[in-house]
Amino acid sequence: MSASLQQRSLAAVWHPCTQMKHHETLPPVPVVSGEGPWLITENGQRLLDGISSWWVNLFGHCNPRINAALRDQLERLEHAMLAGFTHSPVVELSERLAALTDGALGHAFYASDGASATEIALKMSFHTWRNRGLPQKNRYLCLEDSYHGETIGALAVTDVALFQEAYAPLVRQADTVPSPDARRAASGESAAGCARRAVEALAALLAAEGERIAAFILEPLVQGAAGMAMYDPEYLRLARALCDRYQVHLICDEIAVGCGRTGTFFAHEQAGIRPDLLCLSKGLSGGYLPLSVVLCRDEIFRAFYDDDVRRGFLHSHSYTGNPLACRAALATLDIFDEDNVLAANRERAALLGRLLAETFSARAAVRHLRQRGMIAAFDIEEAPGDFARRFFAAALDAGALLRPLGNTVYFMPPYVMNEPELRALTQAAAYALDRALA
Repeated sequence: MSASLQQRSLAAVWHPCTQMKHHETLPPVPVVSGEGPWLITENGQRLLDGISSWWVNLFGHCNPRINAALRDQLERLEHAMLAGFTHSPVVELSERLAALTDGALGHAFYASDGASATEIALKMSFHTWRNRGLPQKNRYLCLEDSYHGETIGALAVTDVALFQEAYAPLVRQADTVPSPDARRAASGESAAGCARRAVEALAALLAAEGERIAAFILEPLVQGAAGMAMYDPEYLRLARALCDRYQVHLICDEIAVGCGRTGTFFAHEQAGIRPDLLCLSKGLSGGYLPLSVVLCRDEIFRAFYDDDVRRGFLHSHSYTGNPLACRAALATLDIFDEDNVLAANRERAALLGRLLAETFSARAAVRHLRQRGMIAAFDIEEAPGDFARRFFAAALDAGALLRPLGNTVYFMPPYVMNEPELRALTQAAAYALDRALA
């Protein structure tokens, strides 16, 4: 008998963000197909994808409309270099993304993954100030517990102790300011009050160091890898005003929280602001193909527009603006328009919130049950050290893909889950919690 897909993977594949030795007791799950919100394994088990396969899948696996668009594009053009060339999918996608920002962010620079988008935005900010004769503006700010990717530049604005310990000698660390995480609110303090208190430290730092700071990067409304730390839009409004006052670029990393996740297409819209640079990836292509983009204001683009190549933006990727990936993104935007997805998600999110409240709000171990659009989470008090792995394994047994962040259980389902599936996902989480804490 030939070796299983699982056995072959263990022998040949080095899996991401994984201690491979752990797979001796919990081997990788061999997936062979997908269907809507379901993943189907080698042995025929059906798993509800409760986290959209690392937050990327918006409209279900093997979506017929995205599939059709890709088949059509395959017959036209699979790839062409974007240096000196262009093509219809990348032009149309750039125009449609700019329109979604009401034209405020009218220039699109493409890459293949979220960390690359972070790198681009950071370099773009620094190089803008350099071209404007302000090379001393070369430092960055980020929030405590922030995560913006794991490449060397992105690690500078990723405040995760595990990464800092491992790679500190390679990284030029950014300055951090307190997170507006609403879980940090004092007794009787509102989420907006917590945000206003947190922004005081940002104001003090910018007053002292603003002349040397190029950009402030944050995830609007929800800090994903920080355990789905949610905060009030008031922080974004105040941060935007401070960045304007001290001439600091505001970078909104919407790699995880964009594309409708928080209830609006862009999370920053809920604060009534626009950033100077906007990073998108993950759900941008519907979870189909690697694609990321940085959108920027015209004044940033103009800082590079010159006869001198040294004043040009010095960054490239071989697969920049890949036609197939751009076509998947265009099909994804079509679904948003044709199905009125944001309105439908308001009803879906309300149902998810009710189910979670009914199931978990009275449990003694559950803390900070919270939700922002199609992202929901709760924390487990005094969770065992291996809680995340125990919960993940138990959820698989119950037919669901749910993968906690430390002691935070979160839900980020595709936008196609119906009521019976959302109920099944909630029940699987309840079963997994009982097993993990047993």
